[in-house]
Amino acid sequence: MTMIRTTTMAALLLTAAQAQALDWSGYFRAGPGATSEKGVSRACYGLPGPGLKYRLGNECDIYGEFTLGHDVKVEGIDVRGVLMTNFYNPATDSGDADLGIEQMFAEIKGVDISPTTVFWIGKERGRRGDVHIVDTFFTEMKGVGAGAKQIGLGPGKLGVAYYKTDGDEVNAGHRLNAEFYDWAVNRGGKLSLVGTLTKATEGAKGGALSVRHVQEGVLGGENSAWLQYAQGTAALNSNFGDLLADRRTKAWRLVESLHWQQGPFGGQALALWSQQQAPDAVTGDSRKTTLLSLGGRMSYAVTQNFKLLGELGLSQVKPEGQSAQKLTKFTFAPTLATGPGFWNRPELRLYVTHAKWSGVSGAVVTGESAFDGKESGTSYGAQVEIWF
Repeated sequence: MTMIRTTTMAALLLTAAQAQALDWSGYFRAGPGATSEKGVSRACYGLPGPGLKYRLGNECDIYGEFTLGHDVKVEGIDVRGVLMTNFYNPATDSGDADLGIEQMFAEIKGVDISPTTVFWIGKERGRRGDVHIVDTFFTEMKGVGAGAKQIGLGPGKLGVAYYKTDGDEVNAGHRLNAEFYDWAVNRGGKLSLVGTLTKATEGAKGGALSVRHVQEGVLGGENSAWLQYAQGTAALNSNFGDLLADRRTKAWRLVESLHWQQGPFGGQALALWSQQQAPDAVTGDSRKTTLLSLGGRMSYAVTQNFKLLGELGLSQVKPEGQSAQKLTKFTFAPTLATGPGFWNRPELRLYVTHAKWSGVSGAVVTGESAFDGKESGTSYGAQVEIWF
């Protein structure tokens, strides 16, 4: 009995020691919802394209990301291993959900040839730049690859990485990213530049350039601005684009986003203009499509833990030679939170969302055939959003 107790105690102590070096973090959103339209379980409203779907009270899925990270020192070298799983179901429930590996990589720092550089290999997503209210990452280098980052270079830092995607058994994609970041160009302002080169086995080469400026201290928050260009098989967000695209495929984008906190008032706003050009599938003629998005979410803290949220989003898609597709969406959401700030999480929300659209079918806006022929919709429900 003494031996069993000693062995059990030793195992518990070993587990506790290991747990000190293991960190767990994550994000998830979930909740029930419904719509006023008969014959439909629930509905959400958005036009196709990045930055065109305002997410408050407008997410019909259940989604989570959960990360395990382990840090250890081996003969003076800092070693970190990361495993991030993700969980997704486009419906309310968790049945038939997709489980996946979002990240799985190892990195080391402190090697004698370059002590301050971080070297990594695996499936990884690098430094990202997003606008939360539309759940869009305008810069996001991700995939299976190998690289080095935090390389000191003049006024900033350099990161380089190579990524490979098999796509299918025939058409593989190769991508090279180089990022220069943390460049302090003005007081409180930093600039980052990302260059992208892509090549597909069966497609054309591609290239992209993204410039981002972040200004801190604006109305108690920060302002982010992007200027982006992509061509061929490269995407605007510094990732792979369509691996079958040719050099006639081009895209431009301007993004401006501000988040603020002034006393009980907080919020985030977005203005986006984008133009995409690609050959018509039938005629081969070059066609342009212009995307516009303007909106924002405001948070007002009535008390320390009770907030009122409101979100208004205006989106438009204008294919060349065709009528514009327009969507207006508004949400009101009484919310409980851990604090009065815009970013305080978790938030437990009740919401009502109303949307109106024109120039596009309701089936496209909602993904539900029951809305075909409709020009508006109302949804309501509850949602939790948390990161930890």
